[in-house]
Amino acid sequence: MIGLIQRVTAGQVSIDDQTVACIETGIVALVAVQSDDTTKKCLCLFERIVNYRIFPDNADKMNLSLLDIQGGLILVPQFTLVADTARGNRPSFGKNVPVEFGKQYFEQLITYAKKEYNNVQHGVFGADMQVTLTNDGPVTFWLEV
Repeated sequence: MIGLIQRVTAGQVSIDDQTVACIETGIVALVAVQSDDTTKKCLCLFERIVNYRIFPDNADKMNLSLLDIQGGLILVPQFTLVADTARGNRPSFGKNVPVEFGKQYFEQLITYAKKEYNNVQHGVFGADMQVTLTNDGPVTFWLEV
């Protein structure tokens, strides 16, 4: 799994002009499922996201995690993260996973996240979403498990 995490002061996901997720300080994570993903990788990605120390402490050093600050988390399905961009000017999606496989593991991630953390919201797999955020820093990291 891939998680592109962004430290935000605000984040929102809308579908058809309806807000489905909205947070203040926290993380917006764009999540892509890969063909070799497993339940174990879902759990590992969630643990890395909430424990990754990207929030400033009193000395303004990135020493605090999402768990430490109890911020919000939005999980957004994002299949384009696994696109092959090695050649040409158009991404190739030939190696993307089947829709049902991707949906299964994204939904497992949501279920586990909601059991383990109290401030989780999410986008909808396969939906046309509008994601808005205010990236704080900017701080953005690519996590792959």
